[in-house]
Amino acid sequence: MTVLVKPKPIEGHKVRAFQMLIDGKWVDSAEGRTIERVAPGHGVVVSRYQAGTKADAEKAIAAARRAFDEGSWPRMTASQRSLVLLRAADIIAERADELAYLDAIESGKPISQAKGELGGAADIWRYAAALARDLHGESYNTLGDGTLGVVLREAIGVVSIITPWNFPFLIVSQKLPFALAAGCTTVVKPSELTSASTLLLGEILEAAGVPAGVVNIITGTGPEVGAPMTTHPDVDMVSFTGSTGVGRLTMANAAQTLKKVSLELGGKNPQIVFPDANLDEFIDAAVFGAYFNAGECCNAGSRLILHRDIADEVTRRIAELSAKVKVGDPLDPETQVGAIITPQHLEKIAGYVSAASRDGAAVAHGGTALDLGMGQFMAPTILSSVRPDMAVAREEVFGPVLSVLTFETTEEAIRIANAIDYGLSAGVWSRGFDTCLTIGRRVRAGTIWMNTFMDGAPELPFGGYRQSGLGRELGRHSVEDYTETKTLNMHMGPRTGWWMPR
Repeated sequence: MTVLVKPKPIEGHKVRAFQMLIDGKWVDSAEGRTIERVAPGHGVVVSRYQAGTKADAEKAIAAARRAFDEGSWPRMTASQRSLVLLRAADIIAERADELAYLDAIESGKPISQAKGELGGAADIWRYAAALARDLHGESYNTLGDGTLGVVLREAIGVVSIITPWNFPFLIVSQKLPFALAAGCTTVVKPSELTSASTLLLGEILEAAGVPAGVVNIITGTGPEVGAPMTTHPDVDMVSFTGSTGVGRLTMANAAQTLKKVSLELGGKNPQIVFPDANLDEFIDAAVFGAYFNAGECCNAGSRLILHRDIADEVTRRIAELSAKVKVGDPLDPETQVGAIITPQHLEKIAGYVSAASRDGAAVAHGGTALDLGMGQFMAPTILSSVRPDMAVAREEVFGPVLSVLTFETTEEAIRIANAIDYGLSAGVWSRGFDTCLTIGRRVRAGTIWMNTFMDGAPELPFGGYRQSGLGRELGRHSVEDYTETKTLNMHMGPRTGWWMPR
């Protein structure tokens, strides 16, 4: 049985209305239409945003273009930009409870988790502030007495930043501060399902001293607002996080004007477990990796690849621990798994489980939607006897569904891990250093965790192989992603050439 935390009516409920930030002004959309957000955990409207249009996107892009070409931000010293980012980090920390509440109520994530994400986000802004002062080029004085080469790093220009609904504030914090640190100007589009905390970030950046037009925040749907952000000739780069399908469309749109593209897309992440692993620690990590953020996470550990000798025991123990997971009210501090983002997405998750059952998988735990009186919820689910060719083992379910597969040899485990289109992250559990290193070297994924899962730090790059995306976020080179290199080839003294005497 799943432990249920039934949602309570929201105290002092009031719909919060937001405008868009364009060129330093808070404005309504060109057509005056709005979008209402229904809280997935409570079933009531909690936010009202502007439904942006192509005209709004073009105004925001024009403002960012002017701010880059004519404004002060790209021309500030690195230390000046760094101080602004540090002030922003301080204000984010001060307003963390407010931001976490908005993310929890709009996305359905547990409030305790949202508060943890806000702490991580503030840390990322501080890290970006430090990197702003470390951005530098190169010089070459070894090219001969008459030549000096200098390689500059310059801000790439106007960056379109498009973020998803599952980590509204954390993911914009993995992109925006690094673009600002480099000296870029930006147009930001949060998901139309979870725009509130990003709009509040606009207020924070104004208070921190970001000049008008440097950060523009527009709300609306992908076809209306996102598309022009990826095709407009005045945009120099697109940074997108979302589904692989929309990532392909983003890349195709950007190719029309050969923009630089950074994509963080889907994942179907394996945890490979050997008989000598510390099973107590692994089982805790398996439950966390599968159900964190209700499985609505590109990094979710949604595939367990277990050695056959331990598969039955491990599956039983994971099911026992899953039964203790608290599911329900996102605003209850005790909740561990919150609501599913939309009714349509809940139906999609349930469809994967039903299809897997028809194909021969066994439901070891959960497997059904939960009726808690309001909102939409899914029971933590474990599917055993899963074959590698099943859709649930190959496709991103994006819900609290764990698929259990088995292996006998290391080669077989690696083959199963690599036999999908994704390559975002993976885990390996063994006390053997050679075993961990072999898996780490041969599994094709951007991050390999060894005897842990879903740990991270701003210093560590994040991104994927294959259809999990292009490029990396975070890490010491993250600011460089928002730059172009320029070579200055300087000649000294008399020049010799075709028509010059030698």
